[in-house]
Amino acid sequence: MPSLQVSLGQASTPAQVATTVQVLLLLTVLAIAPAVLILMTSFTRIIVVLSFVRSALATGTMPPNQVLVGLALFLTLFVMSKPLGQIYSQAWLPYQAGHITLQAAIATAEVPLRTFMLAQTRPSDLALFVHMQGSHPVNPQDVSFTALVPAFTISELKTAFEMGFVIFIPFVVIDMVVASTLMSMGMMLLPPVMISLPFKVLLFVLVDGWHLTMQSLLLSFH
Repeated sequence: MPSLQVSLGQASTPAQVATTVQVLLLLTVLAIAPAVLILMTSFTRIIVVLSFVRSALATGTMPPNQVLVGLALFLTLFVMSKPLGQIYSQAWLPYQAGHITLQAAIATAEVPLRTFMLAQTRPSDLALFVHMQGSHPVNPQDVSFTALVPAFTISELKTAFEMGFVIFIPFVVIDMVVASTLMSMGMMLLPPVMISLPFKVLLFVLVDGWHLTMQSLLLSFH
């Protein structure tokens, strides 16, 4: 069996130091890349709305987190199919063929992603971060990603919370009706959640709740 040895030693040349720093920077970028990509796609809105659905139903861990995250990932791929397709055809394929440089590929890949994010970002949220940054872009396409990403994220959170509020309303009504009925019958010690849970699940199934939720999510992106 071949042996593997890993040793740490002092760098003897500036080139070795530069290579070490590049490796550390690459590992840092790879560590934060998933979080950055999540905040630059439709994943945030989708997973928050799905979490609101589960909380409104009060089903605890049903559906499990793995199911919600997996569904959110595939819905994200569905929503982002057009920008990702443009990035693949306009940036990745020419770069892989050697027709453009890495810098040109990155600049080309930014355009579809920036267009999608700007379409979902509220002007007030974008103006907030642009003002705090102290920049004065001529048009929205000139806004830096350091200002666009947080503005896009809080816009997505606001939209998700608005949708979550609408989702909660019918289930809150069911809880109120069940609680008032139990109080009128003198059954104070019986938890209303035990009675309202089957009715909420039944209502959600009868109206085809998952279909309506997916439809509302997909139509919310423009």
